[in-house]
Amino acid sequence: MGKTTVATGVMAALTRRGLKVQPFKAGPDYIDPSYHTWASGRASRNLDTWLIPHQAVAEIFHRATSGTDIAVLEGVMGLYDGHSSLSEAGSTAELSKLLGAPVVLVVDAHGAARSLGAMVKGYADFDPTLHLCGVVLNGTGSPGHLKLCEEAIEFATGIPVLGGLSRHDDLRLPERHLGLIPMVEGPAGREYLERLVARVEESIDLVRLVELAGLAKPPPTPTPTLIPKSPITQRARLAVAQDRAFSFYYADSLDLLRAWGAEILTFSPLQDTSLPPNIGGLYIGGGFPELYARELSENKGMIQAIREAAQAGVTVYGECGGLMYLGQDIRDFEGRESPMVGLVPARSALQTAGGKRLTLGYRTAKALKNGPLLRREEEVRGHEFHWSVLEEEPSGHAAYRITNQGGRREGFQRGNVLASYIHIHLASRRDIAPRFVEACRRHRQNANP
Repeated sequence: MGKTTVATGVMAALTRRGLKVQPFKAGPDYIDPSYHTWASGRASRNLDTWLIPHQAVAEIFHRATSGTDIAVLEGVMGLYDGHSSLSEAGSTAELSKLLGAPVVLVVDAHGAARSLGAMVKGYADFDPTLHLCGVVLNGTGSPGHLKLCEEAIEFATGIPVLGGLSRHDDLRLPERHLGLIPMVEGPAGREYLERLVARVEESIDLVRLVELAGLAKPPPTPTPTLIPKSPITQRARLAVAQDRAFSFYYADSLDLLRAWGAEILTFSPLQDTSLPPNIGGLYIGGGFPELYARELSENKGMIQAIREAAQAGVTVYGECGGLMYLGQDIRDFEGRESPMVGLVPARSALQTAGGKRLTLGYRTAKALKNGPLLRREEEVRGHEFHWSVLEEEPSGHAAYRITNQGGRREGFQRGNVLASYIHIHLASRRDIAPRFVEACRRHRQNANP
C-alpha cells in the first residue's frame, strides 16, 4: 500500500459523504488518476509545476474546482522530490505553496515508532514556509503501534496524526512493470472499493481532514490564457484511441482540444475495424500495447484503416504506446514479434531482465521541423516513461532534439505523421492545442473543397 491507496480511499469516503470531490495528481503520472476518477466520479487532473507553467497550473486548478466542495491532491514521489535534487521544481511541495494547499504527509510506519517523530520533524523543518498540517500513517502493525507512532510524532512536532491504515489490511492494489494497473483494465472492483472506504472511515479522522482543508489559501482566480475567450464552433473531428491498450491521456489536454474546436470521437484499436468517419486527425496516446500486441496485430481492419487515413492526409499523432503501435512491429517480453501499422520506421522491443532499465524522466524537446504541435526550433517540456526500446534510433526523420540529454535525436516525423516516446501535456504551451486542431481542420478542408 502507498499514498495512492490512501488518497483513493479518502476521495471515495468523502464522496460517499455527499461531497463533490475534485481529484488531482501532482506530476506526470497517468495511472493513479484513473483510480481517483473511479473513486470520486470526477475526472482527475494532473498538476505538474515543471511540465506546465505556474499560471497554467493555477488556471487548471481553478477551472476544475469551480462548483466543488473539496479538492484532494495526491503528491508525486516524496514531498520534496521533483525535477532536480537541488530545487523544489516539479515537487509536491512547490505545488502546495503555489496553490496555498496544506499538506497531509503519508508516512510509512513499518518497523518504526519514535524515529517517525524525527522523520516528520525533518520534513517540517526542511522548508518552514510549507504548511505541513497533518500526518496519516501507513502500514501500522497494531492499535498499540499506531498509538506509539502518534505520540512520538505529535510530541516532536505538534503536528496531529489523523490515523492510519494497518499493514494487515488487504488493500494492496495490483501492479506490474509500469506501476499500478490502470482502472480501464478493471484490476479493482466494487467490493474492493467498499472495503477501502470502510477502512478509511474506521481509521482516518475525515472530519478533521476536512477542517484542515479549510485552511487552504488558494491564489486569486487567474486570468484565463489556455482557452479561447469566446467559444469556438467545432472545426475538426479528431479520433482518439481509447481502450485497454491505450488509455494514457491528460484530461486537460483533451479539454483544450475541445475548447479550440475539436470534436473528439473515441475508438478502440483492439475491437473496432474502422475509424470514425470524416476525421481530420488521429491521436493514439500511451498505454500498454505490448500486453495486447497479438490482438492489435490481428485486427487487420483497423491497421488498414489507419494506413489509409494517413495516406489520405489525416494528421496522425502517436505518443509512447502510440509510437510503438504505429511502428513496424513490437517484440514482447517473451521475444514474440507482432507486426503493427508500419507508418514509422520503428521496431520496439520490451527489455528483458538482462537488458536496460526503465526509461524515465523529464525531457526538453526542440522540434527539428514544422509539425502539427510545434514549429521548427520551438521547445516543449515533456516526460518519458517506458520499458521498451527502439531497435534503431531515429535518423533523417527524427522529430526532436532532446536538449537536456546532449541533443540526442528522438521520435519520427514524416509528412502528416508524428510519433514520439515523449508524453506532452498540451497546457505546457498555449499554442499547441489550437495548432493541433488547425492541422486537423486543414485536412478536412482539403478533403472537402
